[in-house]
Amino acid sequence: MAEVAKDLTAGTIGGAAQLIVGHPFDTIKVKLQSQPTPPPGQLPRYSGAIDAVKQTLAAEGPRGLYKGMGAPLATVAALNAVLFTVRGQMEALLRSEPGAPLTVNQQVVAGAGAGFAVAILATPTELIKCRLQAQSALADGAVTAAVKYSGPLDVAKQVLRSEGGARGLFKGLIPTMAREVPGNAAMFGVYEALKQHFAGGTDTSGLDRGSLIIAGGLAGGAFWASVYPTDVIKSVIQIDDYKNPKYSGSIDAFKKIVKTEGFGGLYKGFGPAMGRSVPANAACFLAYEAVRSSLG
Repeated sequence: MAEVAKDLTAGTIGGAAQLIVGHPFDTIKVKLQSQPTPPPGQLPRYSGAIDAVKQTLAAEGPRGLYKGMGAPLATVAALNAVLFTVRGQMEALLRSEPGAPLTVNQQVVAGAGAGFAVAILATPTELIKCRLQAQSALADGAVTAAVKYSGPLDVAKQVLRSEGGARGLFKGLIPTMAREVPGNAAMFGVYEALKQHFAGGTDTSGLDRGSLIIAGGLAGGAFWASVYPTDVIKSVIQIDDYKNPKYSGSIDAFKKIVKTEGFGGLYKGFGPAMGRSVPANAACFLAYEAVRSSLG
């Protein structure tokens, strides 16, 4: 239980660090994705990511980059706590003897198991986040737009009331599983492989912060590089209308996206997502390792 408590603590702090570093990137990503298409002959509101940062800072100051961070802070911290705790327990099961280092392949298995556990918890929070982001995009694209949800709790209440009860909150569970299991397998496998490469062996306890930052950042990039199309499918299913659905399931969503937008439609927003993932995961892994080491 002591090891579980240590992983919970370190994972929670790692999740908080991930959000603090990554939220400004996510804010800019949402602004770029949700800005309306300009009329012919006119320029878009933001010419790119740098311009969006400049305009946000000029209009709202640095706090504008952290708008809306309060709600996801608890959920991101909790999900990372579960992720690292389950991974720690998987590591214990896979070790040949206490304290023995794991191979890269064993870390892949541990990451996949942790991803399975996280997917169950992540599905309702992802659904709520996607519904609110879709509403924000609609509001930015029209002069007057009906506000369906007043906040995260209101999303949960409306889904429970009108979309089949608790089952409605788990809409998109299968594609979320398809994202989290291979994504975390890739992330933890790449993280361990890079750590062992930098250390020149399986003993990675002496790595400096720079090596951990590089390994964590590239591991986060590996997550999204391996599963991004699945995330796009998950999102469109979770925001799909309950009474008049556009998609009958994940396969149908895949076919329709490719038919109407080509394979590029499966990579919408990939650049901003990668731009966020690398520094955010670098901060997450560094914070986790630092806290876990200090706890013994």
